[in-house]
Amino acid sequence: MNDGKRSRRRRSSSLLYSEPQESMEHLSDQAAIPNLNANWVNAKGAWAIHIVLIVALKTFFSIIPGMRQDTSWTLTNMTYMFGSYLMFHWVRGIPFEFNAGAFDNLNMWEQMDNGDQFTPTKKFLLSVPICLFLASTHYTHYDLKYFLLNLAALAGVIIPKLPWSHRLRVRFLSGPPDDSYLDER
Repeated sequence: MNDGKRSRRRRSSSLLYSEPQESMEHLSDQAAIPNLNANWVNAKGAWAIHIVLIVALKTFFSIIPGMRQDTSWTLTNMTYMFGSYLMFHWVRGIPFEFNAGAFDNLNMWEQMDNGDQFTPTKKFLLSVPICLFLASTHYTHYDLKYFLLNLAALAGVIIPKLPWSHRLRVRFLSGPPDDSYLDER
């Protein structure tokens, strides 16, 4: 708070924190060049890859000798949900270096469609885990143990996609925040 700069102190004991809005420089950097990291989800065939991955996972788990159908459905569900969480909500930033770090504090879900909620792509990506959960619950014959595992996986993927959790981070899951951009203000 010296020399008129506004900075926000974070308590190290807080488990939840919210990413602050970007500065005007970051917003102009984000608008300058298309985000290749997040724009592919709107391309033709991008939705089909999710169905292909689910079918491939189910086939893989079904051909393992001694694997029961309920176990293979649960493993398919949990593997897809883990991969989806890792890809859309865990990793922050982009792998390309041409945006001057404009997306470094955003995960892929927040980068998609410029952060707009309930676009057709985001609705599809929200419905796929729900449909997979319903299918896996049905094929496990509503067994309580499998139901709870599938429900936990679903909750872990759906909650970060909801609008109220936009830019919300859980400290022990996502690591310490990058406060270097606060120094630029």
